[in-house]
Amino acid sequence: MAGDQIDVLVIGGGITGGGVALDAASRGLQTVLIEAQDLAFGTSRWSSKLVHGGLRYLASGDVSLAYECAVERHHLLSRIAPHLVRPAPMVLPLLPGVSNKRAAMSMAGLYGADLLRRVAGTPSSVLPRPRRLDRVRTQLLAPGLPELRGGLEFHDCQLTDDARLVIAVARTAAAYGASMLTRVRAMSIGSSGVSVRDELTGESGVIRARAVITATGVWASTLAPELVLRPSRGTHVVLDSAAVPGVRTNLMMPYPDAHNRYLLLLPQLDGRLYLGLTDTSIEVLEDVPVPPPREIAELIGVLERLLRRPVDPSHVLGAYAGLRPMIADGSCDAGAPTADLSRRHRVLRGDHGAVHVVGGKLTTYRRMAQDAVDLAIEHAGLPAGPCVTENVPLVGAAPAAVLARRAEAGIRLARYGTEAGVVARMEADHPDLAESIAPGVPISHAELRFAVLHEGALTPDDLLDRRFRVGFVPAERTAALPAAHSALVESR
Repeated sequence: MAGDQIDVLVIGGGITGGGVALDAASRGLQTVLIEAQDLAFGTSRWSSKLVHGGLRYLASGDVSLAYECAVERHHLLSRIAPHLVRPAPMVLPLLPGVSNKRAAMSMAGLYGADLLRRVAGTPSSVLPRPRRLDRVRTQLLAPGLPELRGGLEFHDCQLTDDARLVIAVARTAAAYGASMLTRVRAMSIGSSGVSVRDELTGESGVIRARAVITATGVWASTLAPELVLRPSRGTHVVLDSAAVPGVRTNLMMPYPDAHNRYLLLLPQLDGRLYLGLTDTSIEVLEDVPVPPPREIAELIGVLERLLRRPVDPSHVLGAYAGLRPMIADGSCDAGAPTADLSRRHRVLRGDHGAVHVVGGKLTTYRRMAQDAVDLAIEHAGLPAGPCVTENVPLVGAAPAAVLARRAEAGIRLARYGTEAGVVARMEADHPDLAESIAPGVPISHAELRFAVLHEGALTPDDLLDRRFRVGFVPAERTAALPAAHSALVESR
């Protein structure tokens, strides 16, 4: 693996690492990204699938972070990934536990977030202004909720699939010349380079780079022991739509007996509902976190209290959990922080001149990448210009008006954007590939083939757990496994 010295080595294949690779490559730097597992293997695939404008940070008084979220949401929605990011109505129902005072304070917060929407440049024709709904209108959007006085409606943004955003960023970086290497593990960072191991062959070597940037999330301290994180786990439950029949909007419902905590109920394009979100501190890191039964029971129990009726166990289809890389106070014992641009992400210089980007949110990945590459360029003296990624569309991107005129629609268009036609042509040429990979799973055999041929999938897990979300429902994953094996064999 040893060879000539490259400009930038990125360690970590999640949304932040992919963003760093795209930023560096689009500035003309020779860039290599290595990832020990698969793209989007960690936290980046376990979010609530929301691209939010920072309402929760505004509520806590962090206006600068809320503004940063609103700006990055605008970039994603308008230019970077309008095919993957879509406007999403959100309703805060005025249930009996929501006092008039709390409702008024919530509406004030929504007006503040709307002001940031305007400052960020997103027109109200794309993200409408917040408004108060009467009881009848709220019940039309969310039938089944008892004793409603009405609701507060606002608009944010939603992803069809967070892992697909990572894949699109990585593929765009590759189009700019970045080498994206999965199953290559960084073992240590030293003065002579980064020691690595090929996880498929066992071969070891050293990659020499003028600048090293780590974006390894909750595993940051593995390569940088000076970093101290306090990870937390967030659990979601996957429900059949029959659990809350007829719901037509995302719901943000106040937790009973809790201040400033909300239960999210998020309808998906595949007809499922995601229910979240817990926030539990953890001590032991798991490569694939398992949602604890008590957290699943907690979420369902809160929903049952709000619905005032039980949830049928048959409507609980699965669950997933993700780890958040929360930054501890005094997070850097060796190497002074050189940038502390928000409470949620920091860029720091560590041992051997490596740059570490830690913390952050999926929404602000592009800004995190920009900050990290800026620091690496300054420290290493790399010949590169300013960041351009706010104007770089990802593969498949097109203006919303263009996407609206395409023949493809629904979840297919939301997965692929302009590349949906490539999948459609595969199905037209080979009609058997148009069939579903398993009963009730809205994915065709052609889509699996596309993931192998164009999206770097190497294993059935890559296909079912990251290129698509079949793995969220264990029974469907089992049914789709033969199709995944077949796609890998027949695509090579």
